[in-house]
Amino acid sequence: MLEQSFAENGVKKTGTTTVGLTYKDGVVIGTDHRATMGTLIAHTATQKLYKIADHMALTTAGLVGDAQVLARYISAEAELYALKRGTPMPVKSAATVMANILNGRKFAPYYVQLIIGGHDAAGGSVWSLDSAGGAIPDKWTTTGSGSPYVYGVVTDHYTDGLTKDEALDIAIRGLNAAHRRDSASGNGMDICIIDKTGYKSVDLKTVLDRHKKMGIKPAFEHQD
Repeated sequence: MLEQSFAENGVKKTGTTTVGLTYKDGVVIGTDHRATMGTLIAHTATQKLYKIADHMALTTAGLVGDAQVLARYISAEAELYALKRGTPMPVKSAATVMANILNGRKFAPYYVQLIIGGHDAAGGSVWSLDSAGGAIPDKWTTTGSGSPYVYGVVTDHYTDGLTKDEALDIAIRGLNAAHRRDSASGNGMDICIIDKTGYKSVDLKTVLDRHKKMGIKPAFEHQD
């Protein structure tokens, strides 16, 4: 009923598949591009992966407007922390700040699922956050309507001590599976790698080359 109400009022939902994985030297974080409005594919180049600092990223699933304002909030909080303390905000601190923002609105919630991940003095970490402010750290996590397909892929392939390339391949496999089976996910991938050297975006050519190396067909033709 909630989805139907949003669709009738022209509210875009990101539908979405997002994934975050730790590996031995950092994290790999990725999302798809599709936004839906009921059964309509409303947008095919929706940003769901946000660089919130040089060492940290946020993924969003849920209502586009809620996701965008929360991305602005946490980016500002990370910048203020760095200015006041002269050191980057730890990933755990960012997750805690975001959890407090979400919990403060639990009776009129932001309709989102979030992942905050990055690399700091404690190493690589990823946190999943729900709309009531629950924040859970894990070795890997996934959110959104396509997450059931990612869970199967990552559960089969994830092990401790992965290399960067192994973690990247698992993220691509999971997102590709969701592209194939979840109608609310699709239209390409945004992926980043974060390690002690900072945030790096993974370009489309690299994503397609990794598909080819793994022997799997991309479930999208191009990124609109």
